[in-house]
Amino acid sequence: MDAEGKSMEDRIVESYRQDEDMMILVFAQWCVNHGLDPAELYRKAYPGQPENERLGRVLELTVPKEEAGDIPDQTVLGVLSMYGNDDLAVVVAEAAAARDARP
Repeated sequence: MDAEGKSMEDRIVESYRQDEDMMILVFAQWCVNHGLDPAELYRKAYPGQPENERLGRVLELTVPKEEAGDIPDQTVLGVLSMYGNDDLAVVVAEAAAARDARP
């Protein structure tokens, strides 16, 4: 592969990585907005995996619930599904259902 082709591949990979970080941020901010621990939900969805380093980095970008805009449940579920995080989407849906079931 020539240098130009490699450069294009690198840009595509970097763009995907940035989009993935945005997905992680949407998930993490949704958790913060609902008083949930993103790392705990991640461990529940993927119990055999090591701690998610990128989640830890992205958590630093979240803001307090009072400063954040609302993130609808369907938005976070759609973003997770778009990136193939179906197990995490199931855990998020369960957390949303448990939240909605509270009096």
